[in-house]
Amino acid sequence: MEERYPTSLSGQLRRQATPYFVGSLLLAGQQSLMFARDWLFKLGVDAAVTERHPEAVRAALLAGGAVVLAAGMRVLSRVLIFNGGRAAEYELRAELLRKLHQLGTSFSQKLSTGDILSRSTNDLTQVRLLLGFGILNVVNTLFALVSALSLMIGISGKLTLAALAPAPVLMLVTRWFSRQMFLRTRDNQESLGQLSGRVQASLAGVRVVRALSLEASEERAFRQISEVYLEKSLSLARLRGMMFPIMGAVASAGAVIVFWYGGSLVLERQISHGDFIAFSTGLARLIWPLMALGFVASIVQRGRASYARLQEVFEAVPQVQDGTAPAPSRVEGALEVRGLSYRIQERTVLDEVSFQVPAGTSLAIVGRTGSGKSTLAALLPRLLPTPPGAVFLDGHDISTLPLRALRRAVGYAQQDAFLFSTTVARNIGFALDDPDSDASLQRIREAAAEAQILAELDGLPEGLDTVVGERGVQLSGGQRQRVALARAFLGEPPILVLDDPLSAVDARTEAAILEAIERQAQRRTILLITHRVAAAARCDSVLVLEQGRVAEHGTHDELLTRGGLYAALAEEQRRERELADLRSAP
Repeated sequence: MEERYPTSLSGQLRRQATPYFVGSLLLAGQQSLMFARDWLFKLGVDAAVTERHPEAVRAALLAGGAVVLAAGMRVLSRVLIFNGGRAAEYELRAELLRKLHQLGTSFSQKLSTGDILSRSTNDLTQVRLLLGFGILNVVNTLFALVSALSLMIGISGKLTLAALAPAPVLMLVTRWFSRQMFLRTRDNQESLGQLSGRVQASLAGVRVVRALSLEASEERAFRQISEVYLEKSLSLARLRGMMFPIMGAVASAGAVIVFWYGGSLVLERQISHGDFIAFSTGLARLIWPLMALGFVASIVQRGRASYARLQEVFEAVPQVQDGTAPAPSRVEGALEVRGLSYRIQERTVLDEVSFQVPAGTSLAIVGRTGSGKSTLAALLPRLLPTPPGAVFLDGHDISTLPLRALRRAVGYAQQDAFLFSTTVARNIGFALDDPDSDASLQRIREAAAEAQILAELDGLPEGLDTVVGERGVQLSGGQRQRVALARAFLGEPPILVLDDPLSAVDARTEAAILEAIERQAQRRTILLITHRVAAAARCDSVLVLEQGRVAEHGTHDELLTRGGLYAALAEEQRRERELADLRSAP
């Protein structure tokens, strides 16, 4: 069973507690050593002023040792805490991918592909910085404040109050910048998602753009979105550009006060020369954390904004919920549909559809375009939210079965064949653990031969090792369809649902594929979604859909003799073939 990781920030903080805790201890040790270094500076300077040279040399050597040891602790603390942030990023990315696999089509309709990619890359990077760099600086700032203030107050409480006079102003400025940083970062990330989505859509449809000569229009649309993203980015950059100088000026005001007021205290002999040097080095350690508050606030707010976008994905409810019943130990392949109805928004796609397919038999589902055939095909393996009590596999309600077990039992080859941008062999053997092994390659070739595509694939420049390109762009529509069919054959599920596998092939290839489907039907249950009567005639029975309802059900011969919708479709297709033959005749 795959390990699950927490998706909340608090959960990740608890999970990475060990590197964070040890890293924090190292930071505490480093700041303690820096306190010791500053105190040794005090002792060394006072000894030098009073010409106690051995004490001055000893203090200098001890201070040097403290600096070296503190540097080592500093490096180790960063390794641990940064690695904690990267581990959290890795686990959140794994959970994000798992969640995206669970979510259905309704979620992908809300967010574009580019927006999802932006959340999977840029937003996760910002969260990693929050859980690594951000946490390190928050912890280090706290320890630095304690260490430096302890030293400064011990030297002079009055001088410490004077040095911290700008602190209230710094806190107000930091709060304003933090709020603005959060809002502008969120807007910037959303704009980047829109830009990524536009680029992805334009590249995916590049052939359509070229065919319609719409390059100029696409460039204008891209330029408009790009200008919005540019403005959002510049707005964020202007804010960050103002933040550091303003906060640095406010924080540095304390140093000016120290040199003016602290110098007067030295002249009045209220503090020693060593006190002044130690106080100055302590203040220098304090100024950076105070200045870093703005930078840390920027990291925190950007991380919060990015995590809020990731949280939309993590908290989204999948359309299809996993079943809790135990998976059946053996699947015979009997399928029954009882009163299945399905709506998309306000439109009824399927209305009280019922039929039975005994194990080891074949059923053709026929109908005109828009009759609900493809929707029915997608509901059988629960790629859409199948209503409970409507579809049964060997008597088990599929809505109660684990999705993984159901989809291994009900193979599905969709009409719009999707291929990954990899080799033909890996596309066919996608479900295999090791598609590159010799045994897997033999199975891949057998599946390709069964789908009547092996000879064509062997004729490609690199045979089965040919990379098909994005969505299989290097192959024709018929070749893509048959590669997807071979992939479905290779899985050898007890039930195989084929959604119009003949829509993009010629008559000769169609006949060969139908023979392959007949051979498959001897070993498993077959549901063939098709609009071709010639293909439906090879199945044991035929179900005719019309506007989402079952119009007819019976064998091919029975439906022809009834003279109903199926017979009308057969007659239409016979006339179309005759007309095509006349046109092709010399």
